[in-house]
Amino acid sequence: MAAALLRAARASRHLALPRSIASSPSHLSSSSCTASAAESPSPAPAAPAIPADVEDAVVVVAVDDDLRSHIFRLRLAKRSATEALEKWAGEGRAAPAPELRRIARDLSRARRYKHALEVAEWMKTHHESDLSENDYGVRIDLITKVFGANAAEDFFEKLPPAAKSLEAYTALLHSYARSKMIDKAERLFQRMKDADLPIDVLVYNEMMTLYISVGELDKVPILAEELKRQNVSPDLFTYNLRISASVASMDLEAFKGILDEMSKDPNSNEGWMLYRNLASIYVDASQLVSSGNSLVEAEAKISQREWITYDLLVILHAGLGNLDRVKDIWKSMQMTAQRMTSRNYVCVLSAYLMCGQLKDAAGVVDQWQRSKVPEFDVSACNRLFDALLAAGFTDTADSFRELMLQKSCILSSRASARS
Repeated sequence: MAAALLRAARASRHLALPRSIASSPSHLSSSSCTASAAESPSPAPAAPAIPADVEDAVVVVAVDDDLRSHIFRLRLAKRSATEALEKWAGEGRAAPAPELRRIARDLSRARRYKHALEVAEWMKTHHESDLSENDYGVRIDLITKVFGANAAEDFFEKLPPAAKSLEAYTALLHSYARSKMIDKAERLFQRMKDADLPIDVLVYNEMMTLYISVGELDKVPILAEELKRQNVSPDLFTYNLRISASVASMDLEAFKGILDEMSKDPNSNEGWMLYRNLASIYVDASQLVSSGNSLVEAEAKISQREWITYDLLVILHAGLGNLDRVKDIWKSMQMTAQRMTSRNYVCVLSAYLMCGQLKDAAGVVDQWQRSKVPEFDVSACNRLFDALLAAGFTDTADSFRELMLQKSCILSSRASARS
């Protein structure tokens, strides 16, 4: 499950991916992964007239073709994109570098990494003078996916010095991090600093993600301080990683300090504000306390650190307005073999409620009421209700109470009970 968490996090954040990948949309419909109606060939020319004395004639209609459709029709990984490109070029047809880049990118999005790598390698052979720094980063990422981190490292080390750009280094760092090669990642990170590369926030985020994935939470605030000294502006992903580490280590003072930093950051916007509110509600409703053991679940096979990171990933994408990603992460959480907790339901419920998605929130309640592990917990719902009220979101709390009434569940506030 830890591996699934890292995949979900990186797919959404585009951390440490080459900039050409990071700037592209994160999703394709299934139809865009293959030759689709949107890519259908141009209308065929009119068929020639058939002589009256010719019966049962077979008319061959010419169909225009394009390189992208030609490559995507290979489908099976055992078929060679290299051979297809050689045949295409041998017929005198053009295969310019910009088009090859787009094809490799789309193949990678469709998880056809072998074909994407073959296209990238063919481009290097035939358009070496047109290669950019991003192109080397893309190849390192694809080599990792097809052959593994050691092969990516071998490719990187053989690059000429001029090609070892920030993009290439970052792609290799991503390769090490996804394989949890912490020693190699740390040495490479130091090499990047020694080479006076303009290290950006993506690199720091990648290292923080690695430390969280291996449980070295104490190294995350150290990186955060270094980032400040280097005058690198954090993004929302940086704050999410820092908050994940502080909450997972039960350092709630640090958690409050990070929220305060976010509120003062000049880059703060409405999405950041939503994230801060959701994080506060999550901690309040989950009754996380520095000295308590409410999070300790001895029978669970998954650590609280991973569950908390999953929960905060939900909150992150709610803050970013990526509700499709919220649904994807929630679905992946439900598909694990490990036992979920009431806290996970409270997290996704709060995200949908704060985003005004009452239908989705109702669906989560239905799932929870049908669940056997964990069983539906009205006290957890009451805590969420109280947390919404305490944070000043009275209308949202009222909507939640009405929703729960429809589910035959009456919520009560602790404040009302005391008065």
